[in-house]
Amino acid sequence: MAWTVPHTDVMLKVLGAPHRTELVTTVFRLAQALLDRGASVQVWTCGDATGLTHAGLGDSKPLNLVDRHADHPSTARLVRELLAAHTGRLDWYACRFCCEDRGVREQIPQVRKRPPTKFWEHVRATDKILVMGVC
Repeated sequence: MAWTVPHTDVMLKVLGAPHRTELVTTVFRLAQALLDRGASVQVWTCGDATGLTHAGLGDSKPLNLVDRHADHPSTARLVRELLAAHTGRLDWYACRFCCEDRGVREQIPQVRKRPPTKFWEHVRATDKILVMGVC
């Protein structure tokens, strides 16, 4: 039997380069707030936003020379922890074309890569869509 996109209350579509603005913080805070209120959420990343879950990021950000002993989690680790805390109510997807185009083909195992032609299946499987970033 073919896999089908699970229904969600909200889809957060994230586009562009999130590291240039507070978009990363907004995505994480909004997803957490929705989940805290009992909503089911799917996140679809396109463009440079696919880099948020690149496997090459590892668990921690590079060493901060000002505070060498601090461990600052990478976005990949934050996504992995968020997914683990909300199993069954949160799914994270990355556009396969954008991953390959931007050299972030290897995603963390918890993220499902989907071809852009399947995006409309995700749209049909959600009640509301919020697009964040550049189009």
